Amino acid sequence: MSSSDDTPRVPIICPECETTTRIPVDDLAESLERHNEQLHDGEDVAHIDPDIADQIQNMVAEDMGLLE
Repeated sequence: MSSSDDTPRVPIICPECETTTRIPVDDLAESLERHNEQLHDGEDVAHIDPDIADQIQNMVAEDMGLLE
């Protein structure tokens, strides 16, 4: 896991557990997978905050020139 304090952190939510936390972007996929495996039998229950996911998609699409 990443230990740098300057690494961007992404908010994730788990409606079933009623929890919200921020995970370093470098650890995001692993943390989500581990949470869902351990607590939700592998179902994709915990996820990136939808508002943040939309912003990330827009930034990626813009970087790839898909919005031009």
